[in-house]
Amino acid sequence: MLPRVLITGASRGIGRACAECFAKEGFELYLTCLHSVGDLQKLQDRLQKEYAVPCHIYCCNMGDYEQVAGLFSEINRLDVLINNAGISFTGLFTDMTPTQWEHILRTNLNSCFNTCSLAVPLMLQEKKGKIINVSSIWGARGASMEVAYSAAKGGVNAFTKALAKELAPSGIQVNAAAFGAIDTDMMKSYSAEDLALICEEIPADRLGTPKEAAGLILSLALSPDYLTGQIVAMDGGWY
Repeated sequence: MLPRVLITGASRGIGRACAECFAKEGFELYLTCLHSVGDLQKLQDRLQKEYAVPCHIYCCNMGDYEQVAGLFSEINRLDVLINNAGISFTGLFTDMTPTQWEHILRTNLNSCFNTCSLAVPLMLQEKKGKIINVSSIWGARGASMEVAYSAAKGGVNAFTKALAKELAPSGIQVNAAAFGAIDTDMMKSYSAEDLALICEEIPADRLGTPKEAAGLILSLALSPDYLTGQIVAMDGGWY
């Protein structure tokens, strides 16, 4: 029986790279996206052909509990949950609307509640499981012009630590991977000049790659059970 992983936001970036990593490791895949269904279908076809693993795809708003519950109605066992779905907002806090604020919080933080509330009972039945939340260094440091995103990721970090303590006696581990500047679509809002300035501040002198980020997430999924409640940063030495 193949181990099963659910990866949210899997059509691009870190989520897509995670799908590749876990397919290589022989996991049965459950992948979600919100808009890029065509891209996810192409990924599904390729991964099933290259790695001979089952791959199930869903179009789902992870910030909507009812939609997530519908997704989980088709999952009766889960070994690893990767909460990767997320969006950013760059701009002055004073220009942000309540609707924009709520959208950031629902997508980046509420989504973790939605998936975990449905995944944890499945993991409790097996007395094992790994939950990995994708966070950001801004969750600990805070970023100017990204107040809502920073607040949401700070919430993800606190959520991770608290849930890890609650679930540790049941054999379930909860950790987060907090990334710095990774070369994904989220960085496309920056000009070439801005990206060059960012790289100058990073000791590694470059952006991280989605493959590197996925490698960290896979290592957390395969880590010893005693590793839990940790926010593991990967930022090229930035902070």
